[in-house]
Amino acid sequence: MNKRQKSRFILWGRWFHRKDVVQSMEVFQDLIVILLCISLFFTMAIQLFGTFAALLHQVDFKRVTADILFLLILVELFRLLVIYLEEHSISVGVAVEVAIVSVLREVIVHGALEISWVQLLAICGLLFMLGALLMVCARTPHMDHFSYPSSPLPYAPDQAHSPDSRYSEAHYSESEAER
Repeated sequence: MNKRQKSRFILWGRWFHRKDVVQSMEVFQDLIVILLCISLFFTMAIQLFGTFAALLHQVDFKRVTADILFLLILVELFRLLVIYLEEHSISVGVAVEVAIVSVLREVIVHGALEISWVQLLAICGLLFMLGALLMVCARTPHMDHFSYPSSPLPYAPDQAHSPDSRYSEAHYSESEAER
């Protein structure tokens, strides 16, 4: 019995290469993300026009602040989509930043004094966890920026003071020559 190759699969009685299907799906996915970017850009333009129109009339600081924070959220989402188009991966740090700004916007819009203490405690816990996740994302090296050294290190850091390491031999010979 002949087994089919792992890189091919059958669909409607025809053979398709998995790479071709994946590449075509990535192209469609990129087109969807591009359409999302364009619609997000137009939404930002409309929101910016509405914010400037609200500033010309009687100023409601709560509404203007909510509109500005909403614009910042849209800008961060646009940045997230651009990063996705460039790298084909989601930046967790940017997504966490969007979540933090969204939660803070809701607190500002509804007012911290109008929220019950249970909801306020839950929001504080959520912001604490999002902040911790943002700190972890900031301190974790990304795989595309991480590189292995091409040659092994001449000595291990814990052997720096042993006389058999290269550094310490040179150090001891220099210090003996000075005496």
